[in-house]
Amino acid sequence: MRKKLVIWGASGHALVVADAARLGDEYEIAGFIDDVHPGRNGEEFRGAVILGGREQLDVLSSQGVNNLVFGFGDCRARLELAEFARRKGFRLATVIHPRAFVAADASVGCGTVILAGAIVNPATRIGENVIVNTSASVDHECLIEDGAHIGPGVHLGGRVRVGRAAWIGIGATVIDRSSIGAEAVIGAGAVVVADIPGGVLAYGIPARVIKRVETNG
Repeated sequence: MRKKLVIWGASGHALVVADAARLGDEYEIAGFIDDVHPGRNGEEFRGAVILGGREQLDVLSSQGVNNLVFGFGDCRARLELAEFARRKGFRLATVIHPRAFVAADASVGCGTVILAGAIVNPATRIGENVIVNTSASVDHECLIEDGAHIGPGVHLGGRVRVGRAAWIGIGATVIDRSSIGAEAVIGAGAVVVADIPGGVLAYGIPARVIKRVETNG
């Protein structure tokens, strides 16, 4: 019997997460949470219903729904709301598309989503609430810290370290043994050939630091 799963988010990324969850054999989608657009409450979305905002978590918990995964890309928000959801008694679900490849000895944290065509190679450690997006590849012995987003078509060489809540944009390449700091943003198509510090925007071929990233923290 499949477990009930609620997806927090109801936009494009949530579509992809829902598809991966449905194609697996573990979860049935109970509905979606949307804090951003309260007017969508009750709207049909991807074969289920938008239930409302975060106030619905208590209702869901009382109905025996206690598995949750995030369906949006904001890295810091995923980490902050993960703690909120846990305090509400929810378990963070890990969703792996059946057409992704994850090596037998790779470790994958709670709340992480690995999507279609992605490859995670041996001895890699992936933290909690990470996104390994469509057709991304993470080579051997990488460390991907909590909340990071490895964008579609990204390629990480061996022994790459990606810091907490870092974002690597679509189609970027990171050479082996490189380190990308916490909350760094790597632009689309960049080629990273040297370490990138935390909290900066870097892009280009080769990738260069452009500026500090503005945060609300």
